[in-house]
Amino acid sequence: MEDRVEIVVVGAGHAGVEASLAASRMGCECMLVTMDINAIGRMSCNPAIGGSAKGHLVREIDALGGEMGKIADATGIHFRMLNKSKGPAVWSPRSQNDREWYSREAKRRILEQKGLRVVESSLQDLLLERGKVVGVLLANGRRISCSALVLCSGTFLNAVMHTGTTAHPGGRFGEPASTGLTERFASLGFKTGRLKTGTPPRLSLKTIDLAETEAQEGDENPVPFSFQDERIENRQIPMYLTYTNQVTHEILKGGFDRSPMFTGRIKGIGPRYCPSIEDKINRFADRDRHQIFLEPEGYTTDIVYMNGFSTSLPEEVQRKALVTIPGLSRCEMLRPGYAVEYDFFPPHQVEHTLETKLIEGLYFAGQINGTSGYEEAAGQGLIAGINAASRRLGKPPLVLHRDEAYIGVMIDDLINKGTDEPYRMFTSRAEYRLLLRQDNADTRLMRKGYELGLIPGPAIRHLDQKERRVSEAKTFLAAERLTPQEANDFLMAKGSEPISEPESIGQILKRTEINLLALLNLPKLASDERMRILQEDRDARERVQIEVKYDGYLKRQEEQIRQFELGETADIPRDFDFLAVKSLSSEGKEKLNRVRPRSVGQAARISGLTPADISVLMISLSR
Repeated sequence: MEDRVEIVVVGAGHAGVEASLAASRMGCECMLVTMDINAIGRMSCNPAIGGSAKGHLVREIDALGGEMGKIADATGIHFRMLNKSKGPAVWSPRSQNDREWYSREAKRRILEQKGLRVVESSLQDLLLERGKVVGVLLANGRRISCSALVLCSGTFLNAVMHTGTTAHPGGRFGEPASTGLTERFASLGFKTGRLKTGTPPRLSLKTIDLAETEAQEGDENPVPFSFQDERIENRQIPMYLTYTNQVTHEILKGGFDRSPMFTGRIKGIGPRYCPSIEDKINRFADRDRHQIFLEPEGYTTDIVYMNGFSTSLPEEVQRKALVTIPGLSRCEMLRPGYAVEYDFFPPHQVEHTLETKLIEGLYFAGQINGTSGYEEAAGQGLIAGINAASRRLGKPPLVLHRDEAYIGVMIDDLINKGTDEPYRMFTSRAEYRLLLRQDNADTRLMRKGYELGLIPGPAIRHLDQKERRVSEAKTFLAAERLTPQEANDFLMAKGSEPISEPESIGQILKRTEINLLALLNLPKLASDERMRILQEDRDARERVQIEVKYDGYLKRQEEQIRQFELGETADIPRDFDFLAVKSLSSEGKEKLNRVRPRSVGQAARISGLTPADISVLMISLSR
């Protein structure tokens, strides 16, 4: 061996950034292997972070001590809290980011991290002894000794890029594919699959008539992703909305006979919930238009990302269709859209720690597990890096459950349900989403990050202070009452029914049309120090309002979680022989043996397993 580190991370995308930073910050000597040092943290597709449910993931990553939220706050050019017209369970922060700045900032943080070395190369082979990782062989001939390998290969394994009838190897525009690794892992017993993703054309901003589009402004007082960032200082710039039309659709249909999607040249399955424009037109033939967001890629660049127009149609068809869209009649297409087809490893092959079941010390994170999106990749990278370091340091692993985090929901879904299309996080995937809100990720997870050494002491003290303010305010609101004389003028001004007898302030706050910020101006609240603090502390104020208004629903979900935990504590021995349980159905045996669940609760979540199979399993375990 020429060199030795404790953990090697291969791939410097969003998963690799989180894995390498977490492991090195926990005290392990790490090496990050990337084909291009300038591609660290590169935003391959949309230069945006967060969004519906994805914003929850980013706040959880931050609460555990990850980096994505901090980089997004530092490089954001447009911030919005999505779904504010709906309930707080689905509020999700999103930022548009300066693409090049984001990557530079990620690279800076990687290069400045103590205990983390960066090597420009690629993985050629992994070195094993008795089923354990002992090192890696790089393409430049270097042999590196290590005790753990975190593989974050993104869309590069045997990747092929498609535009119309043209196809060539590559995992991203201008970057080569990684070949040979899939075959090596298959020889070790891993199952493989094929997926597809895509990206839209890039346009020149100066050739777009913005007067024909609708400007989309950011929030006036944006909420940072990171709980350690007090405010967003960056100047915000608008994004722009336009629409396709029937003429656009007819032109695009004219290229369907040369579409690699429809001619069968692409075998991999694409993301159902983020379809290409040709797929939208084909699947939703009754729609006469589709939204297109024109998103500038930074403060100083001329490049615009065309969100909603992902495509792999021929380049000339793309050009012809673009000019039919309002605002784009004279646009210049700087780069056509394309699709990428790549290998992945079905995720039933990993544990909840993201360590593979076949090889000790080998972790998979990101799109290699069948997911889609920066945030899903970063969440996995963080968990894999933490667990690789914990294993090396002799610490217990970090496993997040479905009742603790969206990250836990994602990993549990991947293992138990599998995926035959790129997995994307949605709030609807979480049974306890009212408890797993983006605003309380710090309360749910930050102390775990602190115990791992990834969250600094001041952040925990700030959390303690906020939780104390929330508790004191809730106690005050439940105990104090307003008389009709104190409340009715205010209530009627808000379009709310007056009261006829004294009522607790907390009960009044539960009314749909009443918000806490307005209530704080009433004399009884304005004169109380605990309430005055909430005028300035937005995070504590919003937490109080949500927890008071939704108190009944929250208690109901907490009871559901107690029932859920009963199943999670019914352990299944690691060496349990599912195939020997005669009364199990053949499908039940096959699925249980493939996933090898660690608890009855996990077994019950395996897709396609029947209640009868679970009953048989429980009887067999009791014997």
